Amino acid sequence: MPSAVIKELDAAGVEQHEYRDLNEVIQTTDVLYVTRVQRERFENEDDYESVKNAYVISPETLSKAKSDMVLMHPLPRVNEIAVEVDTDPRAAYFRQMEYGLYVRMALLAMVLGKA
Repeated sequence: MPSAVIKELDAAGVEQHEYRDLNEVIQTTDVLYVTRVQRERFENEDDYESVKNAYVISPETLSKAKSDMVLMHPLPRVNEIAVEVDTDPRAAYFRQMEYGLYVRMALLAMVLGKA
C-alpha cells in the first residue's frame, strides 16, 4: 500500500493492519480479493521473479478459510489462483466478471442514450 494512502487512512481514523502471511488471517477473512503480481510495475525482472508466486490460492489455502468466505479476483489470472479452486462455491470471480459485464453494458447504453 502506498504510504500516502496509509497516512490518509490514519488521518481519517481508519484502523489498519498489515500482514505478510495469509495464514495469519485466512481463518477470520470474510472477503479475500486477490490480484496478480503485475510484472509491468517492477523495474527489475529479478524482483518480479522473486515474488510472482508468493501468494497462490489453492484448495489447501481454502481449507483453512471460513466456509462462507468470498474469493474475488478481477481476472484474468496468471498463477495466483489454482484452477482447482474454480469449482469451490466461495470462488466468486466468474460471477464477478459476469456482473461487471452487465454493469458495463448498462453504462454504455446510458451513455449512448439507449436506456
